[in-house]
Amino acid sequence: MNSYKAPLRDLRFALFDVLDVEPLFARLPGSDQANRELIDAVLEESARFNETVLVPLNQTGDAEGCHYDPETGKVTTPKGFKDAYDQFVENGWSGLTAPEDMGGQHLPETVGVAVKEMIDAANLSWGTYPLLSHGATEALKAHGEDWQRKVFLQPIVDGRWTGTMCLTEPHCGTDLGLLKTRAEPIADDKYAISGTKIFITAGEHDLTENIVHLVLARLPDAPAGTKGISLFIVPKVKTDRDGNMGERNAVRCGSIEHKMGIKASATCVMNFDGAEGYLIGEANRGLNAMFTMMNTARLAVGIQGLGLIDRAYQNSLAYARDRLQMRALSGAKFPDKPADPLIVHPDIRRMLLTQKAFAEGGRCMALHAATLVDIVHRSEDADERKEADELLSFMIPIVKALLTEAAVECTYDAMQIFGGHGYIAEWGMEQLARDARITTVYEGTTGIQALDLLGRKVMQLSGVGAKHFLKQISDLCTAEATNPVMGEFIGAMAQIAKEWQAITMEVGKRGAQDPDEIGAAAFDYLWYTGYLAMAYWWARSVAAVHKSEHGDAYKAAKLETARFYFQRILPRAVAHGAAIRSGARTLLSLADEGFDS
Repeated sequence: MNSYKAPLRDLRFALFDVLDVEPLFARLPGSDQANRELIDAVLEESARFNETVLVPLNQTGDAEGCHYDPETGKVTTPKGFKDAYDQFVENGWSGLTAPEDMGGQHLPETVGVAVKEMIDAANLSWGTYPLLSHGATEALKAHGEDWQRKVFLQPIVDGRWTGTMCLTEPHCGTDLGLLKTRAEPIADDKYAISGTKIFITAGEHDLTENIVHLVLARLPDAPAGTKGISLFIVPKVKTDRDGNMGERNAVRCGSIEHKMGIKASATCVMNFDGAEGYLIGEANRGLNAMFTMMNTARLAVGIQGLGLIDRAYQNSLAYARDRLQMRALSGAKFPDKPADPLIVHPDIRRMLLTQKAFAEGGRCMALHAATLVDIVHRSEDADERKEADELLSFMIPIVKALLTEAAVECTYDAMQIFGGHGYIAEWGMEQLARDARITTVYEGTTGIQALDLLGRKVMQLSGVGAKHFLKQISDLCTAEATNPVMGEFIGAMAQIAKEWQAITMEVGKRGAQDPDEIGAAAFDYLWYTGYLAMAYWWARSVAAVHKSEHGDAYKAAKLETARFYFQRILPRAVAHGAAIRSGARTLLSLADEGFDS
């Protein structure tokens, strides 16, 4: 019974008022055709496809799930999924941001992210099938040989094939240095790949005639650990260097997982038994190529969280306006009705405003990250590319972790707003809550994102991205210093930023003496940084809407939501700061055996 309407007005506000993407695209080679008229047309058509094709399949797909045939290893997607995929391909969505010479439309990644938000909100499970194709496209584009791009990339862009990332194994988890999958050289520059990969999204399905697996494996003479990992192209159906398809390759889906959520997405165990493949990139440099996919995938998962937040908010708002429950504490607001609607109650408004604040602030933050991707890939200015890449690297773990964890909070708030009905399948809120859980786990858990942010992006890389982040905040404070509308936001943000800098220095000094201090601080540091980043985007939003031509009601809604964020959400950072300063002792002083007592 839950619905979804594409948030076109707010997408346009974020793109054109806050981020001002038109002049950016105009100066980026290959993006200059992406003017407002074209972007508006893409957004409108995407909204139509998602609202009419994908939304109706969301709950039915969850109820039906995928079907696995143990005799053949084949996976069948829920009813309607293949038809939806065929429409997706026919309408050109599979090649939206891919290079023109590969058959794509080469629109900016920022436009692709806006479209992806709608897909993920409409039907998260369905959206996982083309998701990994995007990552495979990026890896092949960056590391593939010319013939590999022609043979394997072009059919993915066309939508005739899909791609996967086959990384982890049953004993590995995140520690890919432990992987055992082998790659033995055979004739004609081919390799025989043998091993088992788990948690492979869309590893097997009935949507396309071929699936291109990008597989991490070890060559016979490879060094131990992460330095001895290579990346291989392993198609489901054998494909030669001229693109001719032959017999079925020796790769088979061994089972599909029975999961908490995204039940219509096939999560596969993939068995490679001497499967024929090709090396992509340099030998023993597979992790380098993998991170081309991983960073793209982590941004994409953050967008999944954003889509779920917005869908939870839309349905919560509709229910809160319609459902009658008790009277307002200050007296009846609708005396002609037997009770007041839920939306009059302060605690309901707390949850609605939390959802609204994360959705709208997160949208600006995620789309900004996408503009950085466009600059890195398309700018002709080397210095601009370098700075954008450094800031993007810093922001990726924040976007991924903050938006997915916020999705868990906001979908559970939706269940609270719906009360008992939120726990019942027909209303769809429990599905959103179940689906949200995995977004905090795959492509790196929240803890992994935290370690990446503090341990690598701040400590190992001397905080170069953090410096760009702080400069953004400083520049906004300077630019809006005399704007009376911005005073209440600039002061609070500047104070939190100053405290953030001090805490960063403290953790760095402690970490130099004891590396466990980094691990102990990382989770809270991620949240502290994330709340500050969201505050920046809310301040940017207030500045933008104040100067825009939007109506008074829209401006007032932005202003009041920003105030809610700054007064109710941003103070959470203070608690995280206190936790960081408590140090590693509070986590490590209990002896191992003490956990049993």
